Amino acid sequence: MIPAPGFASAAAANIKSADIGAILPLWSVLPFVGILLSIALFPLFAPKFWHHHFPKVSAFWALVFAVPFLFFFKGAALYQIAHIYIVDYVPFIILLWALFTVSGGIYVKGALKGTPAVNVALLLIGTLLASLIGTTGASMLLIRPVLRSNAWRKYKVHTMVFFIFLISNIGGGLTPLGDPPLFLGFLHGVPFFWTLKLLPQVAFAAVILLVLYFILDSFYYRKEDKSGLQATETEPLQIQGAHNFIFLAGIVGGVLFSGLVNIGEVNIFGVHQSTANLVKDGLLIAMGLASLAFTKSEIRKGNEFSWGPILEVAYLFAGIFMTIIPALAMLKAGADGALGFVIKSVETPAHYFWASGALSSFLDNAPTYLTFFSSAIGKFYPGMAEAEAVARLIVEKIPYLAAISAGSVFMGANTYIGNAPNFMVKSIAEEAGVAMPSFFGYMFKYSIPMLIVLFILITLVFF
Repeated sequence: MIPAPGFASAAAANIKSADIGAILPLWSVLPFVGILLSIALFPLFAPKFWHHHFPKVSAFWALVFAVPFLFFFKGAALYQIAHIYIVDYVPFIILLWALFTVSGGIYVKGALKGTPAVNVALLLIGTLLASLIGTTGASMLLIRPVLRSNAWRKYKVHTMVFFIFLISNIGGGLTPLGDPPLFLGFLHGVPFFWTLKLLPQVAFAAVILLVLYFILDSFYYRKEDKSGLQATETEPLQIQGAHNFIFLAGIVGGVLFSGLVNIGEVNIFGVHQSTANLVKDGLLIAMGLASLAFTKSEIRKGNEFSWGPILEVAYLFAGIFMTIIPALAMLKAGADGALGFVIKSVETPAHYFWASGALSSFLDNAPTYLTFFSSAIGKFYPGMAEAEAVARLIVEKIPYLAAISAGSVFMGANTYIGNAPNFMVKSIAEEAGVAMPSFFGYMFKYSIPMLIVLFILITLVFF
């Protein structure tokens, strides 16, 4: 069923990823910049074109990179492309699809009134849940109740933005289940509960953002027409489709299984994939299909469920994952790659916090975390076996690993593409009629003035 070492493996043996990363020039990331600018500018200046043709735009930038990459590197390039789609993109989309499908079958209806106090409570619950069921799971579970409770309000964009800040990113900083970088650290020997050492940073960031949100939401609330609030006051609070929590637990269990169980590997077109990961993907698909089979259509209709948001993410990230290959290869090459100046300049915990965070704002935060994690091990324990080096790192260099972890998790909130649920939240909110800010609007109106100031404070206090 799965072929033996295939079309990519032989050539890939000659040119490894790190070698490609050392060869590729910095300008090879231009297609990645192109797709980011397309996501940022087309919805602003050509919204109708973007709405109808964004899959083609994504495919265009993917081909702009892939064609010359394949021409010059041939089989080795084919291996890199196969690897990122088999190991990264397909599991990424399966996880998003499963969480999107299952959460879409949980309908919270009733007297959630969208007041500042209610909204803060919902954001706090989501922030706490993010470390238990992941930032994506918490985001997909709570986005519709938050949208519904604020449906009567005119001013609600800021609520969606703080939702992304807290639930889709910062809340996931306490366990390996919370965000992929921390899960990757767990796979490389960081104890499961070590990340609780980030509690001071997570609490500091969450409290400041919740207080800031409450002040901002109270200001907007005073400007609202309260007549729309009365319609929700007599409806009892209830949850329909609660059986989907079983499927949600199955998804979390599948993710844990893939990290804890080693049952070998299989070879897919020359790319080695963990058998446990394939089992996990199969379980996630089963949970999503079970949700579709056992959840009444009326519940999804009440949630205004549609496949539009997940399709948008699938199309756009198919292009992003292709064009991100050179940047990730350069990071993997370390000091030998075109991004080596970043690796060489990192010395203090503050440097690790900002370097891992800045790159995680635009690149996949999991390999970014691993790059600086490996860099720290190489700097402090050169030549030592990874298991022994990690055992010493988590005791002797706590501020460094904490900085890498916090930077990779927290700063995913800086842009819509910094973490997977960010774009999902944006897409679902827009489908519900919320006029979300553009890519640059989000950055210049919200993340830069609010988050960057917060991260400076975190640097001064903790790093």
